[in-house]
Amino acid sequence: MLKPKFSLLAIAIAVLTLVLPTSQAAMSADPAILSPGDNLVIQNIPPIPLSLVEQADRYTQSRTAALQSWHPTRREMLISTRFGESSQAHRVGQPLGQRYQLTFFDERVSRISYQPTDGDYFVFSKDSGGNEANQIYRYDLETGDITLLTDGTSRNSGGVWSTAGDRLVYTSSRRNGADSDLYIVDPLQPERDRLLAEVEGGGWFPTDWSPDDRQIVVIQYISINETYLWLFDAATGERTRLTEPTDDEPVAYLEALFDPDGQGLYVVSDRGSEFLQLGYFELPTQTLTALTDDIAWNVEAVTLSPNGQQLAFIINENGASRLYLMETTTGQKQPLSALPAGMMRGLEWRKNGEELGFTLMSARSTADIFSLNVATGEVQRWTQSETAGLNPETFSEPELVSWQSFDGRTITGFLYRPPAQFTGPRPVAMYIHGGPEGQFRPAYLGRLNYYLNELGIALLFPNVRGSTGYGKTFVKLDNGYLREDSVKDIGALLDWIETQPALDSDRVLVNGSSYGGYMSLAVATNYSDRIRASINVVGISNFVTFLENTEDYRRDLRRAEYGDERDPQMRQFLIDISPMTNADKIQQPMLVVHGANDPRVPLSEAEQLVDILEGKDVPVWYLVATDEGHGFSKKQNIDYQFYTNILFMQQFLLEAA
Repeated sequence: MLKPKFSLLAIAIAVLTLVLPTSQAAMSADPAILSPGDNLVIQNIPPIPLSLVEQADRYTQSRTAALQSWHPTRREMLISTRFGESSQAHRVGQPLGQRYQLTFFDERVSRISYQPTDGDYFVFSKDSGGNEANQIYRYDLETGDITLLTDGTSRNSGGVWSTAGDRLVYTSSRRNGADSDLYIVDPLQPERDRLLAEVEGGGWFPTDWSPDDRQIVVIQYISINETYLWLFDAATGERTRLTEPTDDEPVAYLEALFDPDGQGLYVVSDRGSEFLQLGYFELPTQTLTALTDDIAWNVEAVTLSPNGQQLAFIINENGASRLYLMETTTGQKQPLSALPAGMMRGLEWRKNGEELGFTLMSARSTADIFSLNVATGEVQRWTQSETAGLNPETFSEPELVSWQSFDGRTITGFLYRPPAQFTGPRPVAMYIHGGPEGQFRPAYLGRLNYYLNELGIALLFPNVRGSTGYGKTFVKLDNGYLREDSVKDIGALLDWIETQPALDSDRVLVNGSSYGGYMSLAVATNYSDRIRASINVVGISNFVTFLENTEDYRRDLRRAEYGDERDPQMRQFLIDISPMTNADKIQQPMLVVHGANDPRVPLSEAEQLVDILEGKDVPVWYLVATDEGHGFSKKQNIDYQFYTNILFMQQFLLEAA
């Protein structure tokens, strides 16, 4: 059996010469078989029948759209959407107007924003092959010329516009590959790019400039529970710390915006609260006043109107978004209930201060862009993304479910049931989110609707301890030595499934990506006799090797949550709980998927796992994309992974034991 074990430098050679078994090398000669791209490394995966591709094709054609930026002088916007292999920048000139594509890269583009005063150009970010070494570019609307603004090799992020719109502040790892130093650049004169300040650590994020452009507020991220606010002089780089470590529990500040007179900051913080609240931080006195302490849910986004008179913010109410407006002078706030129900992101004021733009999605609506006139209440739809003829109104709506875990704590999740024509107890595919400081929220499932509608598989999305959205105490319940408590939440969920007549507890598959991939592996080692199979996508197989090999800029950020592998006691604990240590307990089939350029969870995490499992009498399917990083982003690769998932589920979940 051929093993695709290779170094990153040798990937291209491996793909061209060594990767495919003989039976698969001839796939292109068989008109009934889908030929994989040369970028895919395939091991033990059966050929994909074209009949399956044809049946599932409609589920691969849905699009999404996301608001990126309003034009500063015209009623038009930049959006991101996909018409080819990856999401690109498009211009839309009116509600439901034509989407005019502007960029044409193989790689997806992100952080797209107009120059904020004239809008003659925009800037955007793009990496290469999923390596997350993002570069920042300028796109000139008149000529279509694209100019590189950063060094071309380091990791760059941010790109926050000055008030005057003549400069960007961003972070870059170019000095040593680990620290996120602050830089300032005039996009029209990138050769005058300058270092503003050297910092320590990879978690520095500029959020706003003062109205006079003399100061920049920056968040220093230690962990999801611990962040600090700093002010940097935009001319000298001199810094002032605004928030100090506390003797009690750490405090998180996850947003900071200057008020119009520059005397204070509107912040999102959990200081003195279980949940993230909107507050006002007065700079002269460094005092914080809560503005939403009457709302027992997280504030997850906030934006200030151009005239400074209104704040718009979004509340996460058990997974659903709710938009509020607040008068800055009176503190009076009101929910806007006329909006469609769903999950909202990308909230942005138009320059005239009359309209809010945002992206909205739900279980029955793919992500699309809307605007709200705050004076009249009129809501207009700007994009209507295609669903390839599928009727989303027929798709399953999620059901909020709950169960008691080992310690009596209530854990919740969302269950999507198959259509009524599927009778009898239904097999279950469980999807565990990454992070771990993430949250599954009721959203458009896209391709996953195939499993519901065509295969009759129930889909279950748990939010185990460590998930966000349920208060800061809940987020910390899996930190360090508590890591396996979240795995026990899944054990309790398996118990709950056994009590549900409509679900088949003898046919359960566990799927997860990134940290969710670790969780999938942990379930496969701790509860192997209670599942049929598992899927591990870019998952952590050994916490010690992961921490030692992840990119330098991320290592301390992950240690803050997982534990420091340099401490002997913690190192031994991390080794003891790692799936690699317990791989002998894995008895059920597994699909392993990874991107060769993954800077977060290196490919070695998959390679070492597959090497061990190959020596066992356990079916292991292995798929690697040499042009992807932390998860697949190119449609061709996503599609092949999807077809592989279908075959895997048909063979190992749906067939009788």
